[in-house]
Amino acid sequence: MITTEAAAESAVPAVPSDATATGIPEREELVWPWKDAPIPALVQRIHQLQAERAQAFRRLEDLRTPTCRRGHRQYLSSGPPYDFPRYRSTVHEVTQAFAAASREVLAVEAELAGPRARPLLASHVRRLQQLEETRLATVALLQLMGTPELTEQEDSQQMHQLKMKVIKTMEAISEVLQDLRFDAESAE
Repeated sequence: MITTEAAAESAVPAVPSDATATGIPEREELVWPWKDAPIPALVQRIHQLQAERAQAFRRLEDLRTPTCRRGHRQYLSSGPPYDFPRYRSTVHEVTQAFAAASREVLAVEAELAGPRARPLLASHVRRLQQLEETRLATVALLQLMGTPELTEQEDSQQMHQLKMKVIKTMEAISEVLQDLRFDAESAE
């Protein structure tokens, strides 16, 4: 989950244009706070975003934990009537954290691919984003397979395969992060 400090730090503030100073209404230009940051700072930011994603994944995993006070299992065990507002709120918070991190990762990729002309680094960031999408989809599928309606038909082999896919995806993410750091240091 993105912390308040990180959200404020990575917010895209509006900067008034010259037309605003003259009193003529015009569209405000959006500024990305990392635009002029050195490459090592961008790589550091990617690692921070990965830490935020990991925290969001822990919250998503909590949705599967039977002892969790909120989340998927709590929602299912709360009914009927189900405590849908609490479940929906947790899923919404996690979704917002993933979306914010993804937007910023894509902005870093665009910066590296465009103005910085660092296609190798941009390709690492793109690969990281693809792996995170795969990981999120697989974790969501695992969560769905844990619902009572599907548990009766649970295919333990398929569950095992999905868990292994998550593990292998996490390993690939670690490798991409290492490659990104190494190639960024080499490019300097």
